[in-house]
Amino acid sequence: MTGTVIFDPLLPWPALWALVALTVLVVALALWRGLPGWWLRALAGAALIAGLANPALQREERQPLSDIVVAVVDESASQTLSDRAAQTEAMLDDLTAKIAARENTELRVVRLGDAPQDGGTRLMTALSEALAEEPLGRVAGIVLLTDGRLHDAARAPDLPAPAHVLLSGREGDWDRRLVVRNAPAFAILGEEVELTLRIEDSGAAPEAAGPVPLTIAVDGAEPMRFEVPLGRDIRLPVALPHGGMNVLQFATPEVEGELTPRNNESVVQINGVRDRLRVLLVSGEPYAGERTWRNLLKSDPSVDLVHFTILRPPEKQDGVPVEELSLIAFPTRELFIEKIDEFDLIVFDRYRRRGILPSEYFANVGRYVEEGGAVLVTAGPEYAGAESIFRSPLGFVLPGAPSARVVERAFRPELTELGTRHPVTSGLADPWRDAEGDPLKPGWGRWFRQVEIDPTQSATIALTGPGERPLLALDRVGEGRVALLASDQVWLWGRGYDGGGPQLDLLRRLAHWMMKEPELEEEALWAEPSGLTMRIVRRSLSEQIGPVTVTGPEGDETEVPLEEVEPGRFEALWATPRMGLYRLSERDQEAVIALGPAAPREFEETIASGDALEEITAPTRGGIKRIEEGLPALREVRAGRPAAGRGWIGLTPRGAYRTLDLTVTPLLPAWLWLIFAATLMIGAWLREARR
Repeated sequence: MTGTVIFDPLLPWPALWALVALTVLVVALALWRGLPGWWLRALAGAALIAGLANPALQREERQPLSDIVVAVVDESASQTLSDRAAQTEAMLDDLTAKIAARENTELRVVRLGDAPQDGGTRLMTALSEALAEEPLGRVAGIVLLTDGRLHDAARAPDLPAPAHVLLSGREGDWDRRLVVRNAPAFAILGEEVELTLRIEDSGAAPEAAGPVPLTIAVDGAEPMRFEVPLGRDIRLPVALPHGGMNVLQFATPEVEGELTPRNNESVVQINGVRDRLRVLLVSGEPYAGERTWRNLLKSDPSVDLVHFTILRPPEKQDGVPVEELSLIAFPTRELFIEKIDEFDLIVFDRYRRRGILPSEYFANVGRYVEEGGAVLVTAGPEYAGAESIFRSPLGFVLPGAPSARVVERAFRPELTELGTRHPVTSGLADPWRDAEGDPLKPGWGRWFRQVEIDPTQSATIALTGPGERPLLALDRVGEGRVALLASDQVWLWGRGYDGGGPQLDLLRRLAHWMMKEPELEEEALWAEPSGLTMRIVRRSLSEQIGPVTVTGPEGDETEVPLEEVEPGRFEALWATPRMGLYRLSERDQEAVIALGPAAPREFEETIASGDALEEITAPTRGGIKRIEEGLPALREVRAGRPAAGRGWIGLTPRGAYRTLDLTVTPLLPAWLWLIFAATLMIGAWLREARR
């Protein structure tokens, strides 16, 4: 029970202070005039002012509340290193026992693990949430049991009591880690990019004896081994081997005595892109669809196009002086001998042999294909004649031999069974079916001419014309690719004749398939990550494929069955158990994918340190103590005083309480104050009147 005097004035306080000033003036005047009742006047004024101030006695019945100590226990992945977890639990047990031995003190324990999506240790977030659940007026102290490796120091809350850090780990800990300082997300094929690596030791590391091993593996292949200096930046030039995603894995072996090998490797994923696709387009005599290929290739900003149309063959004699011609001479030797390897694709659009290109030039084009180039032939009637380029040294790489017959009647191109699965033509027609379940033919516009060809055994027929004659033949020759479109009528689709057709999609896909774009490979396996889930995609011309074998970071294997979601495309969603590098294989197809960093954020820096927590403990005058030194003693300190010293940490008693009952009793009734003041005033008047 406590009692205090309170005031509930009947007049505003400014009016009371004015009355006090008036009373003082009256009493001073009485003293100056020598009136003997001045002291009675003073008492009367004081009684009147006290009555107007309305003093009262307030009594409270209080229930004392206990002090609260908040302990945040870090159970993140870095706390599993060495004996940190055992250290922390032993310290928590000691702290619990000492808090229990204190009177009127409670301990609140909050545990936190790794944040999702490799978010690291959110120590300050956990502390903020713990304080939000407690009345701040009862918090006497905060204890953080951690290794000091947190990733949200900027979110530290305002602390109402001394904060202390009990640091796990040992003074003699050391670790080696591999750091990729910079790596581009994209790189141009054929050009070197520079990565900066560093292998460094931290903590109480032993003195290095010399260079350390480094292995580099590309897409999970056999690693290459090097010796590199320790503690220095290493600039590594890298040329990507292929387009699309390239996965580079860097690693240095584990060393005896280091804390963990989890940060001894790193994975970099670089998307390989072409700078500019260089295309050589050679057209024969002009016709209605001559600009089809030109418009297509010029509309693609990633394509550099060189286009020649043969308008004036050598045998043409019309008497026009050469100096008056506005035509450009065809630089045959430069294009087909000296710079042919600089082109990614060569297109012959209704081209016939006219004595401009010698046989050795065509032979060089064939060599260009075998060594990785690409040739596309759009065939008109000239392909079936004696001047056909098939009858040149280039013929041995072309996927179809002309029969010398040209079919001239209306027909609609149709997809073959393989064509529905091939990436060049799959999805061009809607996969809808009739009432019996049979696939319906696409309602594409009609063409009116096709060259009859006899395809090679290795050719893939994606489209057919009248009488199921091959219309689009694709093939691989050596390291290169060739395609033959046995009609010059594709431009009708672009004009929208008879409903048109997917001219733009067909020709663009065809060109990019020939230039080996990864997303248009017939046989391909890849994975698309989303957090810890990957979508496994397998493209194949086969109707049936087996399960994909997934090899995890620890070498464990899992077979994942796939389902066909559309012709030639098989998919499956698979939730991975952990982050790391995964290898996928199905028959001869292999792929590598990295989920998250090879070394999670928790293992980037592993040496226990309280440096990041000094800005949190310093404002509260708390301390940072190592667990290996034992639990410091607990002392009571006043707010604002140093709260840590050698061998001890301080708690600030809060003296919090709960009010159970409250009573307010006036000291005197207002009428009694009035009578008391009136009596004093009358006494002053009588005393002065007798005198």
